[in-house]
Amino acid sequence: MAKISASVVVPVHNGSKTIEACLKSILGQKTGYPYEVIVVDDGSTDSTAEIVNKFKSVKLVSQRQQGPAVARNNGAKNAKNSIVVFVDSDCIANSNWLQEMLKPLEKESIAGVQGRYKSLQKELVARLIQLEIEQRHDKMAERKFIDFMGSFSAAYRKRVFMEMKGFDTSFPMASGEDTDLSFRIAKKGYKLFFSPKAIVAHLHPTSFRKYLKVKFYRAFWRIKVYGKHREKVAKDSYTSQTVKVQIALVFLLALSLAAGIAIPLGFYAAALFAALLFLSGVPFAAWAFKRDKAVGTAAPFVIMARSIVFSAGLVLGTLNQLRSR
Repeated sequence: MAKISASVVVPVHNGSKTIEACLKSILGQKTGYPYEVIVVDDGSTDSTAEIVNKFKSVKLVSQRQQGPAVARNNGAKNAKNSIVVFVDSDCIANSNWLQEMLKPLEKESIAGVQGRYKSLQKELVARLIQLEIEQRHDKMAERKFIDFMGSFSAAYRKRVFMEMKGFDTSFPMASGEDTDLSFRIAKKGYKLFFSPKAIVAHLHPTSFRKYLKVKFYRAFWRIKVYGKHREKVAKDSYTSQTVKVQIALVFLLALSLAAGIAIPLGFYAAALFAALLFLSGVPFAAWAFKRDKAVGTAAPFVIMARSIVFSAGLVLGTLNQLRSR
């Protein structure tokens, strides 16, 4: 097998505050694999392009604002190497990140590789998000192969990526298009691999409101994903089954409250489902408490709010898909 080479693609929109540090980390990789760096400017109105142009070895591709899916696809089209590696513009890669992303692809049977997040943020919400992700990544690391890859740090064989026609550009924002692509690739029989040593530092939301907003849109667009991949409603390598139980409890809680208007017993049922929803967050809270006491203490309450917002996103996402038919 010929030695592999990579094209690192960074989609960016108004990323002037983060793109310089991101590019410095990518250009400073300690790897024996040859690679190029491509930045796709998705219609930025700030100084992003000027900052990117300071890096003479970086190829800048500009487009009108069309969203991250189009930007990534555009980057792949401009890539000259056999592996396309995507990384978000607010990520800072560890010095061995690219080496660990590409090493599994020495095996011809591997079509894609997923990297891992870390965060050094001090805010409570950011720390909670990081622990949520770490628990899921720990479970992914136990699997030989996965069927779910997030585009924040993802490598694909270019021929496979182009065969799949890249990311589905009907997803207008960064939510769901990477899940959809992963499912399509896995469905074709290609193998996807999780590389836990391929680490990038990422900036998570720091406000509770932003956290819930992200969760809402993840659920909203997940309905579109499930419409294309109905078999994944039951199980995938990233989504916890506990999350699905929590969503079911939210719907039962809502139905019980509605029934309580006519039948007083409904309110007792609602209290029971609310208690079960709270208790469903205790296992994660206990796991998190060992690592961060403040996060562990807050977790059951956050999980209740997250589950309610996620359920609302699923309902509105379903209505949106029905309306668009």
